[in-house]
Amino acid sequence: MLRKLAIVFLLGCLLLIAAAMTVLWKQGEALKQPLQLDSEYVLSAPAGSTPNGLLMQLEQQGIVEGAFWLRLSWRLQGYAQPLHTGEYELLPGMNVTQLLEKWRTGDILQYRVTLVEGWNFRQVRAALAKQEKLQQTLGETSDSELMRLLDQANVYPEGRFFPDTYHFVRGQSDLDILRQAQQRLEKVLAEEWAQRAENLPYTTPDEALVMASIIEKETGVAHEREEIAGVFIRRLAIGMLLQTDPTVIYGMGERYSGKITRADLRRPTAYNTYVISGLPPTPIAMVGREAIYAALHPKPGKSLYFVARGDGSHVFSNSLAEHNKAVREYQLKRRADYRSSPAPTAQ
Repeated sequence: MLRKLAIVFLLGCLLLIAAAMTVLWKQGEALKQPLQLDSEYVLSAPAGSTPNGLLMQLEQQGIVEGAFWLRLSWRLQGYAQPLHTGEYELLPGMNVTQLLEKWRTGDILQYRVTLVEGWNFRQVRAALAKQEKLQQTLGETSDSELMRLLDQANVYPEGRFFPDTYHFVRGQSDLDILRQAQQRLEKVLAEEWAQRAENLPYTTPDEALVMASIIEKETGVAHEREEIAGVFIRRLAIGMLLQTDPTVIYGMGERYSGKITRADLRRPTAYNTYVISGLPPTPIAMVGREAIYAALHPKPGKSLYFVARGDGSHVFSNSLAEHNKAVREYQLKRRADYRSSPAPTAQ
Protein backbone atom coordinates (compact mmCIF):
# COMPACT_ATOMS: atom_id res chain seq x y z
CA MET A 1 0.00 0.00 0.00
CA LEU A 2 2.77 2.40 0.93
CA ARG A 3 4.55 1.51 -2.28
CA LYS A 4 1.48 2.38 -4.31
CA LEU A 5 1.10 5.70 -2.49
CA ALA A 6 4.75 6.48 -3.13
CA ILE A 7 4.32 5.72 -6.83
CA VAL A 8 1.20 7.91 -7.01
CA PHE A 9 3.01 10.71 -5.17
CA LEU A 10 6.01 10.40 -7.49
CA LEU A 11 3.78 10.45 -10.56
CA GLY A 12 1.99 13.49 -9.18
CA CYS A 13 5.29 15.29 -8.65
CA LEU A 14 6.40 14.39 -12.15
CA LEU A 15 3.14 15.69 -13.56
CA LEU A 16 3.51 18.93 -11.61
CA ILE A 17 7.09 19.33 -12.82
CA ALA A 18 6.01 18.59 -16.38
CA ALA A 19 3.16 21.07 -16.08
CA ALA A 20 5.47 23.73 -14.65
CA MET A 21 8.01 23.13 -17.40
CA THR A 22 5.25 23.34 -19.99
CA VAL A 23 4.08 26.64 -18.51
CA LEU A 24 7.63 28.01 -18.49
CA TRP A 25 8.22 26.83 -22.04
CA LYS A 26 4.95 28.32 -23.25
CA GLN A 27 5.75 31.60 -21.53
CA GLY A 28 9.27 31.65 -22.92
CA GLU A 29 8.09 31.00 -26.45
CA ALA A 30 5.39 33.64 -26.12
CA LEU A 31 7.86 36.21 -24.77
CA LYS A 32 10.44 35.56 -27.51
CA GLN A 33 7.97 35.85 -30.36
CA PRO A 34 8.44 38.86 -32.66
CA LEU A 35 5.59 41.29 -33.03
CA GLN A 36 3.80 40.70 -36.31
CA LEU A 37 4.28 44.16 -37.75
CA ASP A 38 5.23 45.42 -41.19
CA SER A 39 5.41 49.07 -40.12
CA GLU A 40 5.29 51.29 -37.05
CA TYR A 41 2.23 50.75 -34.88
CA VAL A 42 1.07 53.10 -32.13
CA LEU A 43 -0.72 51.30 -29.32
CA SER A 44 -3.04 53.59 -27.40
CA ALA A 45 -3.46 53.00 -23.67
CA PRO A 46 -6.31 55.20 -22.41
CA ALA A 47 -6.79 55.80 -18.69
CA GLY A 48 -7.77 52.56 -16.99
CA SER A 49 -6.11 50.28 -19.56
CA THR A 50 -4.74 46.96 -18.29
CA PRO A 51 -2.11 44.58 -19.72
CA ASN A 52 -4.79 41.89 -19.93
CA GLY A 53 -7.01 44.04 -22.10
CA LEU A 54 -4.23 45.28 -24.35
CA LEU A 55 -2.75 41.80 -24.84
CA MET A 56 -6.15 40.46 -25.86
CA GLN A 57 -6.50 43.40 -28.25
CA LEU A 58 -3.10 42.69 -29.80
CA GLU A 59 -3.95 39.00 -30.15
CA GLN A 60 -7.22 39.83 -31.89
CA GLN A 61 -5.31 42.07 -34.28
CA GLY A 62 -2.86 39.26 -35.04
CA ILE A 63 0.15 41.13 -33.62
CA VAL A 64 0.87 38.57 -30.87
CA GLU A 65 -0.07 34.99 -30.08
CA GLY A 66 -0.58 33.29 -26.74
CA ALA A 67 -2.08 36.22 -24.87
CA PHE A 68 -3.06 33.86 -22.03
CA TRP A 69 0.57 32.91 -21.40
CA LEU A 70 1.71 36.52 -21.65
CA ARG A 71 -0.87 37.65 -19.12
CA LEU A 72 0.24 34.85 -16.81
CA SER A 73 3.88 35.86 -17.23
CA TRP A 74 3.08 39.49 -16.40
CA ARG A 75 1.34 38.41 -13.19
CA LEU A 76 4.03 35.95 -12.15
CA GLN A 77 6.68 38.66 -12.54
CA GLY A 78 4.79 40.76 -9.99
CA TYR A 79 4.08 43.80 -12.14
CA ALA A 80 1.05 45.05 -10.29
CA GLN A 81 1.41 48.75 -11.12
CA PRO A 82 -1.14 50.23 -13.54
CA LEU A 83 -0.06 51.06 -17.05
CA HIS A 84 1.02 54.61 -17.82
CA THR A 85 -1.67 56.34 -19.85
CA GLY A 86 -0.50 57.33 -23.31
CA GLU A 87 0.78 55.78 -26.51
CA TYR A 88 3.41 53.08 -27.01
CA GLU A 89 5.43 52.95 -30.20
CA LEU A 90 5.80 49.40 -31.55
CA LEU A 91 8.27 48.80 -34.35
CA PRO A 92 8.96 45.89 -36.74
CA GLY A 93 11.64 43.64 -35.25
CA MET A 94 10.52 44.13 -31.65
CA ASN A 95 9.58 41.08 -29.60
CA VAL A 96 7.04 40.71 -26.82
CA THR A 97 9.67 40.98 -24.07
CA GLN A 98 10.57 44.44 -25.35
CA LEU A 99 6.89 45.38 -25.45
CA LEU A 100 6.37 44.36 -21.83
CA GLU A 101 9.51 46.28 -20.84
CA LYS A 102 8.02 49.41 -22.40
CA TRP A 103 4.93 48.89 -20.28
CA ARG A 104 6.95 48.25 -17.15
CA THR A 105 9.07 51.41 -17.53
CA GLY A 106 6.30 53.65 -18.86
CA ASP A 107 8.18 54.29 -22.10
CA ILE A 108 5.35 56.20 -23.73
CA LEU A 109 5.48 58.13 -26.98
CA GLN A 110 6.18 61.84 -26.48
CA TYR A 111 5.38 64.78 -28.74
CA ARG A 112 6.62 68.34 -28.57
CA VAL A 113 5.51 71.86 -29.32
CA THR A 114 7.80 74.90 -29.47
CA LEU A 115 6.73 78.34 -28.29
CA VAL A 116 9.04 80.95 -29.79
CA GLU A 117 10.55 84.09 -28.25
CA GLY A 118 8.81 87.18 -29.55
CA TRP A 119 5.48 85.50 -30.27
CA ASN A 120 2.31 87.20 -29.10
CA PHE A 121 -0.41 85.28 -27.31
CA ARG A 122 -2.52 84.95 -30.43
CA GLN A 123 0.36 83.09 -32.09
CA VAL A 124 0.78 80.88 -29.03
CA ARG A 125 -2.86 79.81 -29.10
CA ALA A 126 -2.71 79.19 -32.85
CA ALA A 127 0.37 76.97 -32.45
CA LEU A 128 -1.29 74.87 -29.75
CA ALA A 129 -4.49 74.55 -31.77
CA LYS A 130 -2.49 72.95 -34.60
CA GLN A 131 -1.24 70.14 -32.36
CA GLU A 132 -3.43 67.19 -33.29
CA LYS A 133 -2.03 65.03 -30.48
CA LEU A 134 -2.96 67.59 -27.83
CA GLN A 135 -6.38 67.37 -26.27
CA GLN A 136 -8.04 70.58 -27.41
CA THR A 137 -10.02 71.96 -24.48
CA LEU A 138 -9.88 75.72 -25.01
CA GLY A 139 -11.57 76.20 -28.39
CA GLU A 140 -13.45 79.50 -28.26
CA THR A 141 -12.51 80.14 -24.62
CA SER A 142 -11.74 83.83 -24.16
CA ASP A 143 -8.28 84.93 -23.04
CA SER A 144 -9.65 86.18 -19.73
CA GLU A 145 -11.43 82.90 -19.02
CA LEU A 146 -8.30 80.99 -20.01
CA MET A 147 -6.26 82.93 -17.47
CA ARG A 148 -8.91 82.24 -14.84
CA LEU A 149 -8.52 78.52 -15.54
CA LEU A 150 -4.80 78.98 -14.85
CA ASP A 151 -5.58 80.66 -11.52
CA GLN A 152 -4.44 83.97 -13.01
CA ALA A 153 -7.73 85.84 -12.98
CA ASN A 154 -7.47 89.49 -14.04
CA VAL A 155 -3.97 88.96 -15.44
CA TYR A 156 -3.48 89.96 -19.08
CA PRO A 157 -2.04 86.92 -20.92
CA GLU A 158 0.49 88.67 -23.15
CA GLY A 159 4.05 87.79 -22.20
CA ARG A 160 3.00 85.60 -19.27
CA PHE A 161 4.29 82.35 -20.80
CA PHE A 162 7.86 81.18 -21.21
CA PRO A 163 9.08 80.33 -24.71
CA ASP A 164 10.56 76.85 -24.88
CA THR A 165 10.02 73.38 -26.33
CA TYR A 166 7.43 71.49 -24.28
CA HIS A 167 7.00 67.72 -24.42
CA PHE A 168 3.65 66.06 -23.94
CA VAL A 169 1.95 62.70 -24.28
CA ARG A 170 -1.42 61.66 -25.65
CA GLY A 171 -4.08 62.70 -23.16
CA GLN A 172 -2.47 65.97 -22.11
CA SER A 173 -4.27 69.17 -23.06
CA ASP A 174 -3.51 72.59 -24.46
CA LEU A 175 -4.23 73.99 -21.01
CA ASP A 176 -1.59 71.66 -19.52
CA ILE A 177 1.07 73.14 -21.82
CA LEU A 178 0.03 76.69 -21.00
CA ARG A 179 0.13 75.92 -17.29
CA GLN A 180 3.70 74.63 -17.64
CA ALA A 181 4.73 77.68 -19.65
CA GLN A 182 3.08 80.12 -17.24
CA GLN A 183 4.69 78.53 -14.18
CA ARG A 184 8.06 78.43 -15.93
CA LEU A 185 7.85 82.15 -16.72
CA GLU A 186 7.07 82.97 -13.10
CA LYS A 187 10.03 80.86 -11.94
CA VAL A 188 12.52 82.39 -14.39
CA LEU A 189 11.32 85.93 -13.70
CA ALA A 190 11.66 85.43 -9.93
CA GLU A 191 15.17 84.00 -10.32
CA GLU A 192 16.35 86.88 -12.49
CA TRP A 193 14.63 89.52 -10.35
CA ALA A 194 16.45 88.22 -7.27
CA GLN A 195 19.79 88.88 -9.01
CA ARG A 196 18.95 92.25 -10.58
CA ALA A 197 21.35 95.16 -10.73
CA GLU A 198 20.94 98.15 -8.44
CA ASN A 199 19.24 101.46 -9.15
CA LEU A 200 16.77 100.20 -11.72
CA PRO A 201 13.56 102.15 -12.44
CA TYR A 202 11.25 99.17 -11.88
CA THR A 203 9.15 98.78 -8.77
CA THR A 204 7.91 95.27 -9.60
CA PRO A 205 9.10 92.25 -11.59
CA ASP A 206 6.15 92.82 -13.94
CA GLU A 207 7.59 96.18 -15.03
CA ALA A 208 10.89 94.46 -15.82
CA LEU A 209 8.93 91.89 -17.85
CA VAL A 210 7.36 94.68 -19.91
CA MET A 211 10.80 96.11 -20.65
CA ALA A 212 12.13 92.65 -21.50
CA SER A 213 9.36 92.19 -24.06
CA ILE A 214 10.32 95.44 -25.79
CA ILE A 215 13.97 94.35 -25.87
CA GLU A 216 12.92 90.96 -27.25
CA LYS A 217 11.12 92.62 -30.16
CA GLU A 218 13.76 95.28 -30.80
CA THR A 219 16.72 93.02 -31.52
CA GLY A 220 17.65 89.46 -32.36
CA VAL A 221 21.35 90.18 -31.81
CA ALA A 222 22.32 88.73 -28.44
CA HIS A 223 25.09 91.17 -27.54
CA GLU A 224 22.83 94.19 -28.17
CA ARG A 225 20.17 93.36 -25.61
CA GLU A 226 21.87 94.97 -22.61
CA GLU A 227 22.80 98.03 -24.70
CA ILE A 228 19.21 98.53 -25.84
CA ALA A 229 18.08 98.10 -22.23
CA GLY A 230 20.53 100.84 -21.26
CA VAL A 231 19.10 103.21 -23.88
CA PHE A 232 15.53 102.75 -22.66
CA ILE A 233 16.41 103.00 -18.99
CA ARG A 234 18.34 106.23 -19.57
CA ARG A 235 15.33 107.60 -21.46
CA LEU A 236 13.06 106.73 -18.54
CA ALA A 237 15.48 108.39 -16.12
CA ILE A 238 15.35 111.76 -17.93
CA GLY A 239 11.63 111.61 -18.71
CA MET A 240 12.17 111.00 -22.43
CA LEU A 241 9.58 109.05 -24.42
CA LEU A 242 10.65 105.50 -25.25
CA GLN A 243 9.51 105.89 -28.89
CA THR A 244 9.87 102.22 -29.77
CA ASP A 245 8.12 100.89 -32.87
CA PRO A 246 7.28 97.37 -31.58
CA THR A 247 4.94 98.86 -28.97
CA VAL A 248 3.20 100.92 -31.65
CA ILE A 249 2.79 97.83 -33.83
CA TYR A 250 1.36 95.88 -30.91
CA GLY A 251 -1.13 98.64 -30.15
CA MET A 252 -2.26 98.68 -33.79
CA GLY A 253 -3.29 95.04 -33.57
CA GLU A 254 -4.97 93.77 -36.73
CA ARG A 255 -4.55 97.18 -38.38
CA TYR A 256 -0.82 96.63 -38.80
CA SER A 257 -0.03 95.54 -42.35
CA GLY A 258 3.75 95.77 -42.35
CA LYS A 259 4.18 99.56 -42.30
CA ILE A 260 3.85 102.32 -39.70
CA THR A 261 2.62 105.70 -40.91
CA ARG A 262 3.01 109.15 -39.33
CA ALA A 263 -0.66 108.96 -38.41
CA ASP A 264 0.00 105.69 -36.57
CA LEU A 265 2.77 107.35 -34.56
CA ARG A 266 0.41 110.17 -33.55
CA ARG A 267 -2.61 107.98 -32.79
CA PRO A 268 -2.98 107.60 -29.01
CA THR A 269 -3.15 104.03 -27.77
CA ALA A 270 -2.09 102.52 -24.47
CA TYR A 271 0.94 101.06 -26.27
CA ASN A 272 2.03 104.02 -28.43
CA THR A 273 5.28 105.01 -26.73
CA TYR A 274 5.61 107.95 -29.14
CA VAL A 275 2.66 109.44 -27.26
CA ILE A 276 2.56 107.94 -23.76
CA SER A 277 5.32 108.39 -21.21
CA GLY A 278 6.95 105.48 -19.44
CA LEU A 279 6.32 101.82 -20.11
CA PRO A 280 3.21 100.40 -21.78
CA PRO A 281 0.75 98.67 -19.45
CA THR A 282 1.66 95.05 -20.31
CA PRO A 283 4.30 93.02 -22.11
CA ILE A 284 3.95 92.91 -25.89
CA ALA A 285 5.40 89.44 -26.53
CA MET A 286 6.87 86.33 -24.94
CA VAL A 287 10.41 86.79 -23.68
CA GLY A 288 13.36 84.48 -23.16
CA ARG A 289 15.60 84.48 -20.11
CA GLU A 290 18.23 86.51 -21.99
CA ALA A 291 15.86 89.43 -22.57
CA ILE A 292 14.80 89.38 -18.91
CA TYR A 293 18.45 89.39 -17.87
CA ALA A 294 19.15 92.35 -20.17
CA ALA A 295 16.24 94.34 -18.73
CA LEU A 296 17.67 93.77 -15.25
CA HIS A 297 21.34 94.35 -16.22
CA PRO A 298 21.42 97.32 -18.62
CA LYS A 299 24.75 98.26 -20.14
CA PRO A 300 26.15 101.53 -18.76
CA GLY A 301 26.74 104.30 -21.26
CA LYS A 302 25.42 107.57 -22.70
CA SER A 303 23.57 106.45 -25.82
CA LEU A 304 19.96 107.55 -26.13
CA TYR A 305 19.23 106.48 -29.70
CA PHE A 306 19.67 103.53 -32.03
CA VAL A 307 18.76 102.74 -35.60
CA ALA A 308 18.77 99.48 -37.56
CA ARG A 309 21.71 98.98 -39.92
CA GLY A 310 19.78 96.67 -42.19
CA ASP A 311 21.59 93.47 -41.24
CA GLY A 312 19.71 92.93 -37.98
CA SER A 313 22.13 94.96 -35.84
CA HIS A 314 21.93 98.61 -34.77
CA VAL A 315 23.97 101.81 -34.63
CA PHE A 316 23.85 103.52 -31.21
CA SER A 317 24.17 107.30 -30.82
CA ASN A 318 24.64 109.64 -27.87
CA SER A 319 23.04 112.69 -29.48
CA LEU A 320 20.14 113.45 -31.77
CA ALA A 321 22.53 114.87 -34.39
CA GLU A 322 24.50 111.61 -34.46
CA HIS A 323 21.26 109.66 -34.63
CA ASN A 324 19.89 111.67 -37.54
CA LYS A 325 23.12 111.08 -39.43
CA ALA A 326 22.78 107.33 -38.84
CA VAL A 327 19.15 107.43 -39.96
CA ARG A 328 20.17 109.07 -43.22
CA GLU A 329 22.88 106.46 -43.70
CA TYR A 330 20.93 103.32 -42.89
CA GLN A 331 17.23 104.11 -43.21
CA LEU A 332 16.82 106.66 -45.98
CA LYS A 333 19.24 104.81 -48.28
CA ARG A 334 18.06 101.26 -47.71
CA ARG A 335 19.66 98.60 -49.83
CA ALA A 336 17.63 95.86 -51.50
CA ASP A 337 18.98 93.34 -48.98
CA TYR A 338 17.87 95.40 -45.96
CA ARG A 339 16.89 93.26 -42.98
CA SER A 340 15.32 94.26 -39.67
CA SER A 341 16.50 91.03 -38.07
CA PRO A 342 19.64 88.90 -38.44
CA ALA A 343 19.85 86.54 -41.38
CA PRO A 344 19.12 82.93 -40.40
CA THR A 345 22.18 80.84 -39.70
CA ALA A 346 22.85 77.68 -41.68
CA GLN A 347 21.93 74.51 -39.83
